[in-house]
Amino acid sequence: MNKHEWIEPNGDGVLFDRVVSILEQARGNVVRAVNFNMVLAYWLIGREIVQEVQGGEERAEYGKQVVADLSAQLTEKYGSGFSVTSLKYFRTFYQVYDNRFSGIGRPSGDQLEEQGKGRPSGDLFGDLQIFRPTGGKLVFGFNPQLTWSHYRALMRVKDETARDFYEREAAECGWSKVQLERQIRTSYFERIIDNCGEEGLLPAGRERLPGESLNPVHVLKSPMVLEFLDLPDDPSLHESKLEEAIITNLQSFLLELGKGFSFVARQKHIRFDDDDFYLDLVFYNFVLKCFLLVDLKMDKLTHRDVGQMDGYVRLFEDQFKVEGDNPTIGLILCADKGEAVAKYSVLNESKQIFASKYLKFLPSEEELRLEIEKERRLIEAALPEKIADE
Repeated sequence: MNKHEWIEPNGDGVLFDRVVSILEQARGNVVRAVNFNMVLAYWLIGREIVQEVQGGEERAEYGKQVVADLSAQLTEKYGSGFSVTSLKYFRTFYQVYDNRFSGIGRPSGDQLEEQGKGRPSGDLFGDLQIFRPTGGKLVFGFNPQLTWSHYRALMRVKDETARDFYEREAAECGWSKVQLERQIRTSYFERIIDNCGEEGLLPAGRERLPGESLNPVHVLKSPMVLEFLDLPDDPSLHESKLEEAIITNLQSFLLELGKGFSFVARQKHIRFDDDDFYLDLVFYNFVLKCFLLVDLKMDKLTHRDVGQMDGYVRLFEDQFKVEGDNPTIGLILCADKGEAVAKYSVLNESKQIFASKYLKFLPSEEELRLEIEKERRLIEAALPEKIADE
């Protein structure tokens, strides 16, 4: 038998695809390994600097000189990448994440000394447990999916809970460094928890299980910041222009919309008896395992808008929902929710319909904080009535 007879006729393309898959996976593993080891190296360098210069304010001048001398020596040996500013970042990196490893050795001559035990240990990068995000709690190491640029952005988040949230979401959602920075800048974390408290991050005070579906309030947020649409400040702007801008900037809109969304249709046609209806936008969420219907409103939210969305959701479920799908969600994206949010944000009568206010321009940190606080007050006003109805 010819040694090449196992290849299927005309199967060269299939063989090529298999080989490409092997190479791409190997390259991906190399990139992740490089990312992890460089991030770990910077953490270790930061630890050495901190432990060398520890001792309080009286050591401040000494610390400056230590960092300057170390920068000059490393630059002479390795070239660029070890400026005084970079070394200060490494130091801050260790200080922010000083609990990520315990017992990892420190270099001492030609050997490593196990921290706190004074005896030799293995190499710095051996047998380390790499953190992988499977729930809400971060325990060991750094995520190999994230680069040093990601951690540079994360270091600037002062609140530890928010920082851990952004780290987990960046890895799970594959955010680039630019996307992560935008989510931080637009207070993604605050907009999630201020809509429904800590429960917006994970179900009822526990870690999320692998493959577990979430409640819509764990994904949707309000307000939504749509500065990337570059819409004019024109009160006569029509819904069709907003819809067109969203389609043109679909990738950015999906990122702002939340985790796990993919685009399905625009102006989706639904027929009921002799009437024709058109849904502005339809998405599917692979985390929630359900469809999301989006109705765009340039004006203030009204009772009629909510009733119309309720009808859309019912019709869509009758005609398009299949076995295995969770209940369809309706989202009214409006310019102003006003007091109506007290009844229609996380709606009492239908837990499938939500309303989010959108902002056409990137607000300042203070403006966004005030907007989030306004949303929180309106939602809190709705809670007693919601609980009473249940």
